[in-house]
Amino acid sequence: MREIITTIDIGASPERVWRVLTDFASYPKWNPFLRGIHGSLEQGARLRVRMRMRRGGRARIISPTVSKVIPAGELRWRRKLIIKGLFDSEHMFIIVPQGLEGTRFIQRKRFAGLLVPLSMPFIVRKTYRSFEAMNRALKKVAEVKA
Repeated sequence: MREIITTIDIGASPERVWRVLTDFASYPKWNPFLRGIHGSLEQGARLRVRMRMRRGGRARIISPTVSKVIPAGELRWRRKLIIKGLFDSEHMFIIVPQGLEGTRFIQRKRFAGLLVPLSMPFIVRKTYRSFEAMNRALKKVAEVKA
């Protein structure tokens, strides 16, 4: 199993960060990576996620399944490529309280499956940069409205 992890400290409450993170309708206004999400925030629900790995790049649509929802704490979704065990991934957004009005936001993605060793060299850098860009944008929006 391989994973990519990014973190950022945000000067806003976990509840505020959660509200921004789960306001999918406003993603096109601020989120450079996840350009839109449609679906219900319930475990087992299928989402339609429009993502763009780099500015000006082509958008892709994925359809992950929500695997965990803890308000103001954690959101996870899972996805498989064609069949389970070929190229599976789990995307996690973790919100950790820091002091009275701060939050550490962790964006993490785990990869597993037969194609992972072959694919990782091609996706690590782009994915990491996309996570970092989203983290910075989330911080900016959450702190402005805090």
